[in-house]
Order: sequence, then structure tokens, then C-alpha cells
Amino acid sequence: MFRTILLAYDGSDHARRAAAVARAEAEAHGARLVVVHAYEPVPDYLGEPFFEEALKRRLERAEAVLAEARALTGVGEEGARLLEGRPAEAILEAALGEKADLIVMGTRGLGTLGSLFLGSQSQKVVAEAPCPVLLVR
Repeated sequence: MFRTILLAYDGSDHARRAAAVARAEAEAHGARLVVVHAYEPVPDYLGEPFFEEALKRRLERAEAVLAEARALTGVGEEGARLLEGRPAEAILEAALGEKADLIVMGTRGLGTLGSLFLGSQSQKVVAEAPCPVLLVR
């Protein structure tokens, strides 16, 4: 039924559980699993040298989160993507680009105030996704 499953991973506890579900679904359906991690862009108004340092740290953190997701799912480098941008928009764009049949993500991420509710990013993905979305607690 599913040929391509996209896992949106942010390193949260909910995302770790979602990774296990995505891996199981991919194995059950013989589907290709694509893992994505979206990180917010660094504001360019920081100026030098602060911008470069902030960008370096943000990329290091993003790469570590993506590496964790790869380890949990068994996905190789070819199936892992770092996305720069607002998480929901980046996930939706990746789902279209990868022609995902299913998006798997946690109900709450590492966001601040927005995650007090269902999770502002997961809510937006559910509302605008081009395919079914499986949210994992």
C-alpha cells in the first residue's frame, strides 16, 4: 500500500517512538523510508562573526539529530535529508518532492510554546499534507 514513507524527526521522545513505527511500517509494506530533519534558518541580521558561528552550531546540531534518526531507522545517507526552513513547510515540501504515500511524525516536538497543544508543526502537516499522516505519541 505504501511505497514511500517519510519520517519527520526532531529528536524528541515522540519522534523516537515515531521512528520505530516508521521503520516497522516500511518493513511491513516493503516501502522506501526517507528520514528528514528540518531546522530553522539562522537570522542573517546577526552579522559576522556571529552568523557564521550560529550557522555552524545549528548545522552540527541538525546533523547529530539526523544521524540519530538514521541509527534508529537503519536508513543510509541516501535516504536522509536535512531541510532548512520552518519545519511544517519543509516537511510538506519534502513529502511532495519524495512523492510520499505516508508521513510519520511525533505529536509533539522540541518546539517551545506551540508544542503545548497538539503540536503546531504536526497540526499544520496534518491540515495540509498531500497524503495520510500518522502521528505517534
